[in-house]
Amino acid sequence: MTWNATLALDYTRQASTTVAHFRHSGPLRILQSLYPEGDVICHNVIVHPPGGLVGGDTLDLAFSAGTGAHGLVTTPGATRFYRSTGEAALQRTRLSLQAGARMEWLPLEAICYSGCLAENRLTMELAPGAELIGWDVTAFGLPAASLPFAHGHFCQHIEMPGVWLERARINASDTLLMNSPLGMAGHRCLASIFFVAGSKLERNRRQAALDVAREVIEAHDLRATAGATSPDAQVVVVRVLAPLVEPAMALLRQVWQAWRGHFWQLPASTPRIWSM
Repeated sequence: MTWNATLALDYTRQASTTVAHFRHSGPLRILQSLYPEGDVICHNVIVHPPGGLVGGDTLDLAFSAGTGAHGLVTTPGATRFYRSTGEAALQRTRLSLQAGARMEWLPLEAICYSGCLAENRLTMELAPGAELIGWDVTAFGLPAASLPFAHGHFCQHIEMPGVWLERARINASDTLLMNSPLGMAGHRCLASIFFVAGSKLERNRRQAALDVAREVIEAHDLRATAGATSPDAQVVVVRVLAPLVEPAMALLRQVWQAWRGHFWQLPASTPRIWSM
């Protein structure tokens, strides 16, 4: 039996407050809106009670932010893609921002269990003047529990239409990709954090974002397997390979904190759910 679900969340600015309205079908929910930084920034947590996806399951998530709104979205735990008997599991996320909107897309990692057949798609559409900080973290197997990603495949798709596209197909049986120094070199966590804008970034602002990220990377234990680049004038991205999720996530959080200050002059307000 497949277990499909949809969730749509819309952020709007009402006077000085960002307000969230959501609709859902199936087992997807949004917890109470929180305002740890004041009324302008609304924090929300996505809850998926089944705890994971199996073959045939589809999750569709759509988040939008209106002019002047600022939303931060995260999750209480990992997304899990479990073993499939033949059908693929799919998670589709679409982020749409109007002019002047801001969003932070900060879900915890996706875990690919051995035998999964899965695809995780993220599409971002930003109007001129909108800005977004987001990340994507994928773990292959559970190395610390001696549960390797021995077979199965995973497709990762990250796109800003007409501007930026990254698409990776990871097959557990591809030993060159998984273990070669020119591939993942035995690492089992693949992570990215990205700043995307609806308009071209000024050269000085974009270069400063790269410099800030590279300073964070240089001081981190993962500096040999992390790098910052700007594939387009609207995109700055940091990519990381790590043996486990925890060090990669720690690096991404440091870059997020640095970019929040650089781009938006905001201190890092860590979502409370991360410390539970």
